[in-house]
Amino acid sequence: MEVKSVNWLNKLINYSTFIGIGLTVILLIFGYQQGIFRSPESLDAFIRSCGLWGPVLFMAFQAVQVVFPILPGSLGCVAGVIAFGPIYGFIYNYVGICLGSIGAFLISKHYGSPMVKRLFSEKTYNKYIGWLDKGKKFDVFFALAIFFPVAPDDFLCYLAGLTKMKLGKFTAIILLGKPASTFLYSIGVTSLLQLLIH
Repeated sequence: MEVKSVNWLNKLINYSTFIGIGLTVILLIFGYQQGIFRSPESLDAFIRSCGLWGPVLFMAFQAVQVVFPILPGSLGCVAGVIAFGPIYGFIYNYVGICLGSIGAFLISKHYGSPMVKRLFSEKTYNKYIGWLDKGKKFDVFFALAIFFPVAPDDFLCYLAGLTKMKLGKFTAIILLGKPASTFLYSIGVTSLLQLLIH
């Protein structure tokens, strides 16, 4: 891989992150002023007013959140449940996160470790990079980490791209492992917040 292509992608990611944060702040301010975020009902009404584009935009947002982490993923899951209800919120969270995970894996496969080092802290990289030397044990570790909602899933998807794991196997692990963690984030965190609020 050429250094120029890595530098170009790094600049794009840096700019997109800043742009994403800026747009998020603007949308939050706009939403607050318009009363969109004042209650789950008002947020739900706004998304419903977007028609078919509401779920599509939300799933795209969740996918981008995995590839270029801007906000904690759990916040997106909670927003999905509030906006679409527990069933559709879970489905949209699941689809968006799975698409983003596959995207992160493919980016890592193409651009390699320099890309991963640029996206994540040295501490995180050094903590998990040793697993690449464990061969098939990494596949088991990765599958378990994806199943439980405590591991840095976004980083591990990039890390998996640095291994010899094939896209088919990675996709199977994501599709089978993500429902549990997505459910816990979508329903569990939302229920906890409701208990704290009420």
